[in-house]
Amino acid sequence: MKRTEIKSYSLEEMKDKYIGKLGTLEREAYEYELRMEMLGKMIKAARLERNLTQEQLGQLVGVQKSQISKLENSSNSATIDTVFKVFKALKADIHFNVTIENQYLQLV
Repeated sequence: MKRTEIKSYSLEEMKDKYIGKLGTLEREAYEYELRMEMLGKMIKAARLERNLTQEQLGQLVGVQKSQISKLENSSNSATIDTVFKVFKALKADIHFNVTIENQYLQLV
């Protein structure tokens, strides 16, 4: 009986093959959408942790409930100002990491 070896692939290899290599427009669009989706999930999780409805959070931020829904479902690009207001209303800290050519930038 002949034994066949199964090749396994890393997630990065799969993304390179099916989405595009880092730096390509397709991959950049994918990575951006992924980050926006994660941001939406973080907003929703923080809102639920604070026991707020979308409408209540919208009132705290000064936007309509529909805007909060769009943020949570990453169906629109939020301004950085709106994101800051949302997290401030949720009494949550935001931390940013900036990386250039695999090196973290730090403010001193």
